[in-house]
Amino acid sequence: MTTAALFQPLSIGNVNLKNRIVIAPMCQYSAIDGQMTDWHTMHLGTLAASGAGILTLEATAVSPEGRISYADVGLYSDACEAAMNKTLDAIRTWSDMPIAIQLGHAGRKASSQVPWKGGAQIPPGSAQSWQTVAPSAVPFKSDYDAPKALDIDDITRLRLEFADAAARAARLGLDAVQIHGAHGYLLHQFLSPLSNKRNDEYGGSLENRMRFPLEVFDAVRKAFPADRPVTMRVSATDWVEGGWDLEQTIAFAQALEERGCSAIHVSSGGLSPDQKIAVGPNYQVPFARAVKAATKMPVVAVGLITEFEQAEAILSTGDADMIAIARAILYNPRWPWHAAAHFGASVTAPNQYLRCQPRRFPSLFQG
Repeated sequence: MTTAALFQPLSIGNVNLKNRIVIAPMCQYSAIDGQMTDWHTMHLGTLAASGAGILTLEATAVSPEGRISYADVGLYSDACEAAMNKTLDAIRTWSDMPIAIQLGHAGRKASSQVPWKGGAQIPPGSAQSWQTVAPSAVPFKSDYDAPKALDIDDITRLRLEFADAAARAARLGLDAVQIHGAHGYLLHQFLSPLSNKRNDEYGGSLENRMRFPLEVFDAVRKAFPADRPVTMRVSATDWVEGGWDLEQTIAFAQALEERGCSAIHVSSGGLSPDQKIAVGPNYQVPFARAVKAATKMPVVAVGLITEFEQAEAILSTGDADMIAIARAILYNPRWPWHAAAHFGASVTAPNQYLRCQPRRFPSLFQG
């Protein structure tokens, strides 16, 4: 039996993870009218056979205008729900890995081109574009079209859209919901003073800027079964002076914990093109460490975690409770297998693959 922290089980609510490896949400920009396609079945099916602890579906929009691009997945209609159900049914036929979904709204960063075509905003009036919305009429970049500032009726509608998507996620049998409050998308836009210039109860003070994201959490928590976890992903800093920072993140995390948040995934950046990030291995781990020290929630660390010993050190030193990988598992979809082999641990593998178990690792596969 391995002593590696990476392969110790963990329970979050009623969701039992066989190890501490989280597959982070990764947009595929391959949906049609918000509906998953065969690409998602192939992509997610591969990841569901990876031996990780839990798989998180990509950022899923709660409304059409909440999509990052015209090719994003949504969960705002019966057609979106039916397409996702088809994909999930195919995956669950062959994998018992828990599956979570990330629900979000892109706000002023919506109506964008897919990354391999540049990723820039598509101006309103062009094909496959729409008017973006945000807490304030402040564009993401100076050459972008300004978003429409949300009024109180809009905010009420958005809360209901998050709740409706959470109810659809519950009907689909998804094991957990993660609310996207990071990377410069709508909830992060409310949190940061760089993008939130409101002078009503949703702007100004930290308490006011946190108000809408916390209302969204409450709405999702109420709409999703009480025995299934609801978590939040946050950016711990904007990496811009005068923006959202770690001190405010800790206050937000503590407010979430008081409301029953089951875990928090700590990332950073994405709100401003002026961000200056010293990118390197573990560059976001200190933020996870600080949030973990200030709360009792399980904390997920993420960001250029690529090596097995690196991931193990993050957990064994107590900096986080789980590590999330994204690009690393796209590059190597069997990353958890190789990590388990490295530490003398075991992972679940499909019966169809059991005979590929290397002779030198006779206990690698649990079957």
